[in-house]
Amino acid sequence: MKICNVVGARPQIIKAAALSRVINESFNDKIEDIIIHTGQHYDLNMSDVFFNEMEIPLPTENLGIGSASHSVQTAKMLEKIEQIFIKHNPDVVVLYGDTNSTLAASISAIKMNIPVAHIEAGLRSFNKKMPEEINRIVCDHSSTLLFSPTITGLKNLQNEGFHLDSTPPYSSDNPAVFLSGDIMYDNSLFYRDKAFRLSNIIEKLKLNDKKFVLATIHRNTNTDEPDRLKDILEKLNAIATQTNYSVVFPIHPRTKKLINEFDLAALLQNIIVIEPLSFFDMIVMENYASLILTDSGGVQKEAYFYHKPCIIMRQETEWIEILQAGAGALEPQNVDEFISLVNKFINHPPTIFPAYFGNGHTAQYICEKLLIFNNLKS
Repeated sequence: MKICNVVGARPQIIKAAALSRVINESFNDKIEDIIIHTGQHYDLNMSDVFFNEMEIPLPTENLGIGSASHSVQTAKMLEKIEQIFIKHNPDVVVLYGDTNSTLAASISAIKMNIPVAHIEAGLRSFNKKMPEEINRIVCDHSSTLLFSPTITGLKNLQNEGFHLDSTPPYSSDNPAVFLSGDIMYDNSLFYRDKAFRLSNIIEKLKLNDKKFVLATIHRNTNTDEPDRLKDILEKLNAIATQTNYSVVFPIHPRTKKLINEFDLAALLQNIIVIEPLSFFDMIVMENYASLILTDSGGVQKEAYFYHKPCIIMRQETEWIEILQAGAGALEPQNVDEFISLVNKFINHPPTIFPAYFGNGHTAQYICEKLLIFNNLKS
């Protein structure tokens, strides 16, 4: 069978690596893997470098869309993706997560009657002001095969009318829902040792003898309003000045641009600001950090995989399992309460991390289900 793996942002490239690796190792004679990179993240440090690091094939097609407003970016993708699907005529389009690339590819595929397989189906923040929430809902309801990473995802889909016991033949009108586990957990297990062998980021940043908090901020709900961005930076600054911990802040290019535009750079003077990290450097930093602050869904999970406490710099999360385990918490609005939570996690870190995200063989499971579906369809 032939699949089109559509990616466009760093997390999707990493997820696709797990699937491509398993296809190459176990299904090379059964699955043809066409990788389509939309170019949604066009900075070399945020995208192309990962193909080299992860040792996965370069994209078969690179659409070079680049940055734009949500509507313009999605429209450009729709036009180009349709042409690519016509060219390759895949049996299934495989999509990841909730980006504009996912939205555009799901719309293109369903209009062309190509089955969609959505990895990370069923995630909900229940905040429709987030563009990602709309993207994931549209993709789920356009999909034929839905691979949910957690039981919570299954329940969300069931609440939206999906049947968990549907039988073949599967279609977008009669989709199949699977509890697959989390494909990122596959990668966390596979790449951790390699990251420690290859990365020298701790030495490079001279953090060997330093205790530090790792922070990543990029969502538009946190960066686009000056007051909100200022509040976050003040909280990072409070950690740096009111605790014995340094704050390391790998800064997203867009966040850096807005900090300068809003004249907030002075709030960074007590913070160790660095360029975006490679995938392997990020793994090492997460493992060395005492606490992780993030608005990224992926980094929340990585913190959990590596048994690190996490403060989620949002008022909701798709990964409520992290909250249920006591391994993470949503960001308190008050600075004093925020620092109190920081101290709690640093001084009394969580010790129990239940296996909510599967067994590390999600990609294998997905490939097997794709082949079964294709055989039933034939």
